[in-house]
Amino acid sequence: MAERNRALKVLRIRQVQDRTGLSRSTIYDRLNPRSPRYDCTFPKPMKIGLSAVGWLETSINEWIERCFAA
Repeated sequence: MAERNRALKVLRIRQVQDRTGLSRSTIYDRLNPRSPRYDCTFPKPMKIGLSAVGWLETSINEWIERCFAA
């Protein structure tokens, strides 16, 4: 049960910044296809409220692992 809860943890932008070491603007640049810093492999956020988004912790962790492997 604890493993399932860990897999479903949602990170907010501050937590994603702390995990990745990227700034807020760089994170959103990685998501923007018109940006020169666009990264199609960067995890997409999901809507968690009217004006709030979050990222699944597992998707951020997997992205970080892929970066280190490359």
